[in-house]
Amino acid sequence: MGFLTISKAIDRVNEAVGKGVSWLSLLLVILVTFDVLFRYMFNRSWVAVQELEWYFYSLIFLLGGGYTLLKNAHVRVDIFYQRLSSRGKAAINILGVLIFLFPGCLLVIKTSYAFFTNSWQMAEGSPNPGGLPAWYLLKAAIPLGFLLILLQGLSL
Repeated sequence: MGFLTISKAIDRVNEAVGKGVSWLSLLLVILVTFDVLFRYMFNRSWVAVQELEWYFYSLIFLLGGGYTLLKNAHVRVDIFYQRLSSRGKAAINILGVLIFLFPGCLLVIKTSYAFFTNSWQMAEGSPNPGGLPAWYLLKAAIPLGFLLILLQGLSL
């Protein structure tokens, strides 16, 4: 299997994850609207609904990173970058991936994996009454999200 084939497979994975995660944005808007309406119209609120909002936002942010990199939509300082030739931009991208992206992703994956496994082993749930169980599932999204970014950096 050639590198181009691997690169296209990584792109397809991040494309699918990105499109899937985009639906969480719609669900998050609906959920927040529901929460606000019930809170202000009926003076009623649920801890689980508020925690689910955090879950959705976190999943959008964490799992959407690889898709954002695939679409070249990450924030960067364009003052110098925009004036460079295609070759200069490619050199900056390669250096940025090798010096910053790979080491940063590997560091976060390594440290957050321990964070996730500790949470998994103790079957961590919400400390709040009426909160969501299985916080370890959300914590699993941290190393997974950075793995998707790392793979997309490899594809670049």
